[in-house]
Amino acid sequence: MPELDSQTPPAGFNTTRWSLVLAAGRDSSPQSREALEQLCRTYWKPLYSYARMKGRSDADAEDATQDFFARFLARDHLRLADRDRGRFRSFLLTSLKHFLVNDWQRQQAARRGGGAEAIPLHEDGAEERIAADAANPDAELLFDQQWAAALIEQTLSDLRAEYVAAGKGDLFERLKPFVGGGTTPVPDYETVAGEIGMAVGAVRVAVHRLRERYRELLRSAVAHTVASPADVDDELRHLIQVIRAA
Repeated sequence: MPELDSQTPPAGFNTTRWSLVLAAGRDSSPQSREALEQLCRTYWKPLYSYARMKGRSDADAEDATQDFFARFLARDHLRLADRDRGRFRSFLLTSLKHFLVNDWQRQQAARRGGGAEAIPLHEDGAEERIAADAANPDAELLFDQQWAAALIEQTLSDLRAEYVAAGKGDLFERLKPFVGGGTTPVPDYETVAGEIGMAVGAVRVAVHRLRERYRELLRSAVAHTVASPADVDDELRHLIQVIRAA
């Protein structure tokens, strides 16, 4: 898995996904809806994993996750979120706990086939990976590990898109192992240089730029989920700890 890093918080912090989520509790603008749908796509897996670890079947856990996110469209639910009282990660997990304990059975019966607009949650291989994780007895630790993985996956996807847009998609795929982690062995610079026809020094520079941009994008992704710039480093440190505990 790619490395997390802890550096100076990014500038331009005011417009974050956290603030858009809070705005969704006060209005039903297209921007709020779009922000919620993006959050559903990015963070459904940690919540789905938690529901599975709490004894839901795969179908029931997906229904519960879908229903949980649907309730984020209700003003009376999101008004409970407070930007000054914690991280979005913690807010989501706490909200899900209450949802599963108090509301899931009733909402499951009411919403299943009830005409609510669905947001696709399926991901190839997701069920197999979650089944492999089921040996982990700590549902909250698994949630945080899946949260970190979702942030990293999104960061790599955004980074790939930047390279593809610049006509450097092939270069990204060659250099991606240097970001760190994963199952692909990290090659040596000389091997990569020979394969892509670049000087070794140029490869080193390209890897350095890739890593720097990866860290910037990752920190930006984390910044979208915390209450203030001062929280970014603490959140990164926490995610590093849970990844190392995997």
